[in-house]
Amino acid sequence: MGWRLIAKKGANLSEIIPGSQVGDVQDYHRHRYKQGIPEGVKDLPPGVALPLESNLAFMNGISFTKGCYIGQELTARTHHMGVIRKRLLPVSFPAPLPSQGIPEGAEILTESGKPAGKFRAGGGELGIALLRLAHANEPLCINLAGDKVPLSASTPEWWPKAAAK
Repeated sequence: MGWRLIAKKGANLSEIIPGSQVGDVQDYHRHRYKQGIPEGVKDLPPGVALPLESNLAFMNGISFTKGCYIGQELTARTHHMGVIRKRLLPVSFPAPLPSQGIPEGAEILTESGKPAGKFRAGGGELGIALLRLAHANEPLCINLAGDKVPLSASTPEWWPKAAAK
């Protein structure tokens, strides 16, 4: 997932992390969107986002051995049943985006008009969306003011191989 480093002004970052690149906050978010890494309330809306759909188990963000925590029963039951129908996935837009951008929460549809998920957040031609895995490999679109904006989803390379199915 890369590194995020806070250092003293003027520090030689290549000495701290050999081979590193200096980027700004937009570079960080672009990298995060490409990898499908959620962050904050835009990507993980309170009361809506579920830990397994948000891929937190893949990032060791969920303990299945710890004692009690809020949502433990649903999370553990879903994990042990092995059925997760939706996940946060990186999405990309091949065409130039409308000037107003893509609104958070915009409904994502298949070419035939079936609901496939919701756009969570993004920047430029990249973003992150909660998608039904059954539709993740299909051509997708978002209807904006009567225009169909195409997008495609991808499975991050860092995911466990069995999870991409």
